[in-house]
Amino acid sequence: MLVLAICCMSLLIVSLDNTVLNVALPALQKDLDASVSGLQWTIDAYTLVLASLLMLAGSTADRIGRRKVFMAGLVVFTAGSALCSLAPSLDALVVFRMVQAVGGSMLNPVAMSIITNTFTQPRERARAIGVWGGVVGISMAAGPIVGGLLVDSVGWRSIFWINVPVGVVALLLTWRHVPESRAPKARRPDPVGQLLVIALLGSLTYGIIGAPEKGLASPTVLTCFGIALAALVGILWYEPRRAEPLIDLRFFRSAPFSGATVIAISAFAALSGFLFLSTLYLQNVRGLGALPAGLWMLPMAAMTFVCAPLSGRLVGSHGPRPSLLTAGVTMTASGVLFAAFEGETSNVTLVVGYVLFGLGFGFVNAPITNTAVSGMPRSQAGVAAAVASTSRQIGGTLGVAIIGAVLAAGVHGSSYETSFVSAARPAWWIIAGCGLLVLLVGLLTSGAWARRSAERAARRLESAKARDPAEAVAQRTPGEARGGLEDA
Repeated sequence: MLVLAICCMSLLIVSLDNTVLNVALPALQKDLDASVSGLQWTIDAYTLVLASLLMLAGSTADRIGRRKVFMAGLVVFTAGSALCSLAPSLDALVVFRMVQAVGGSMLNPVAMSIITNTFTQPRERARAIGVWGGVVGISMAAGPIVGGLLVDSVGWRSIFWINVPVGVVALLLTWRHVPESRAPKARRPDPVGQLLVIALLGSLTYGIIGAPEKGLASPTVLTCFGIALAALVGILWYEPRRAEPLIDLRFFRSAPFSGATVIAISAFAALSGFLFLSTLYLQNVRGLGALPAGLWMLPMAAMTFVCAPLSGRLVGSHGPRPSLLTAGVTMTASGVLFAAFEGETSNVTLVVGYVLFGLGFGFVNAPITNTAVSGMPRSQAGVAAAVASTSRQIGGTLGVAIIGAVLAAGVHGSSYETSFVSAARPAWWIIAGCGLLVLLVGLLTSGAWARRSAERAARRLESAKARDPAEAVAQRTPGEARGGLEDA
């Protein structure tokens, strides 16, 4: 239980850091004279690095020791938090957020490995993972209020201070009480695949954020999109030819796995965009302080906190489809309420929109991992879950980048007070579209056909694993090598 508490401490500071920061964005904007794109980078610099390094951190921990990597992550994350609180400029803050993310990438996936290695009985492990998941809900519910209190009473820099003592205590407890563990056979590193993923995500995000200011036809933006396309082609060509790739494209032959990836990206893009728009509207348009703004967002966070465990039970008893359909309908309804009816302009519809979105997001998170690993061989379930976690971070990155770019294009040269609602309307339609995608993809990838595709993919993966890895790659035909994404 002490090991579980230590792992949950790491998840709490990482999860709380994101929700608290959203409430602090307007104060940070005024203090550092940041533009909308600057605010986007304070969030995306973190999620971008996290998405790029999650799988690398997990495989490295399996190879050299989970306790060792976990302690290194606590040191780097705590040091990055301290540096963020001292940042003299926006550029420095973005760099220090990236340092934070390097540490964060070593915490959550490694902590989950420590938990599964510590709790060996299935029932105990299920309870431990349930507690672990509940911490995310606590951070969602507490984040807006904690952030509002700190920003209004001390200032935005204080939101990073709270990570330092928690990180130090977690480090000391880990050193004293967490046992070392390694995987019996760790995956080999894939540096080329890692660089291709970083190039893809980094250039795509930079191009999207820079487009409103520089223009879609500017050489910088076009170069970024060109690099992203080249990196994507490189991944599709290179990864199937490795015995142990960073991303095994054969996973995408499973419809539930492909669906979970799309749903994770869509849901977390909607969440990050929703928080970004709501925070700026409540504080910059309505003129609320950080704490009142956090209290206005509490209905959304509370619904997420309440519905997440309900969704977990529903998935366990009836499968992922009811949770995914509920999430898709309510998230779509929330987006349409703001996009078509300007729901933010009325107190009643504002609360209704927040409740609907919180209900939807509470239901969507539990079935993502369940759907990703559905039908996968036990030996591949950890990798499949890691891809699902990476997809969540990619969604968060793209959501802030796209929603922020749409908003910046609409309010360019105008004040928030006069143009925010109309400028945000296309962004709300994008959020509604993300909810609709969750609904449709959830419906398509949770039926009998999808389950059969997962069984076929599992048999192929098991068959390939039974052969020598190098021989398996050598025996694969060019069509089989390319087939991972084509089949999906």
